[in-house]
Amino acid sequence: MTDPAVHALDLHFQDTPGVIAAFVFDTGDGLAVVDTGPTSTLGALRDGLTGLGATLSDVRHILLTHIHFDHAGAAGTVLNLVPQARAYVHTRGAAHLSRPERLVASATQIYGDQMDRLWGEMQPIDPARLTVLNGGERLRLGQLDVQALDTPGHAVHHLSFHAGEHLFVGDVGGIRLGAAQTPRAPTPPPDINLEAWRDSIQALRALDARTLHLAHYGSHPNTPAHWDDLLRNMDTDAQRVAAGLQAGQDPDTITRTFTDALMNDLSREHPGLPARYDFACPPWMSVQGLTRYWQRRAARSGGDR
Repeated sequence: MTDPAVHALDLHFQDTPGVIAAFVFDTGDGLAVVDTGPTSTLGALRDGLTGLGATLSDVRHILLTHIHFDHAGAAGTVLNLVPQARAYVHTRGAAHLSRPERLVASATQIYGDQMDRLWGEMQPIDPARLTVLNGGERLRLGQLDVQALDTPGHAVHHLSFHAGEHLFVGDVGGIRLGAAQTPRAPTPPPDINLEAWRDSIQALRALDARTLHLAHYGSHPNTPAHWDDLLRNMDTDAQRVAAGLQAGQDPDTITRTFTDALMNDLSREHPGLPARYDFACPPWMSVQGLTRYWQRRAARSGGDR
């Protein structure tokens, strides 16, 4: 088995289709799930597996692109329910999965009393149940070879996974809510690093893969245009925030200007995209991450942006 059949499961985040996907394939040694989603969508994950004629108990491998709640929030819960399964995670994220208190506290500062509604509980994972990766490893999962790739930029602990014709790119492959939308980079704080992101894109686009699997959202052909558009949009969005900072604008003004420009871009691609994108990737979060990126870069360079 070298090229698995991959199934995208819509996790219906907040009862909304087409926002968060998990991907499932058979390894010959049980199922592999790429990104479980948050615990709040565990019911949808179960239902998706049922639709494939499977259950959670068939899962043996949980491949985590990174540890943000919308990708890894349910991993501990699934492992507690399925003793035979294990998770695979970047070395820079592993400790947070075993001791998620700091991660939860940080997210609570942003989401407050909406934490449970949005994400649900994040249960700790026994370190013995984790395979910790640096990127570059070739994993033998059942009858399938899967390559783990270190792909920072969106997060320092971001991995991508290459299996046959399939490339699972988490968030580093951008947000693309339909074929009509050109991909855009989700840039929430705190780890955004555009130089590292561009390097990750160069490494990914050089791989021999036919299909890209994006958590937000779905499966898309692996074409040069996808990566070119992502790079162009990433630079556009970053420069919009930089322009506001250089002009001395306050955060609210930068966010409002950025959001208006982004929504105008999206509406030209498809009239239904602005509202969907706003829900999937709130622009204010992207502004916060890019603001932090530019401020850290200016501090490193002694004030030159």
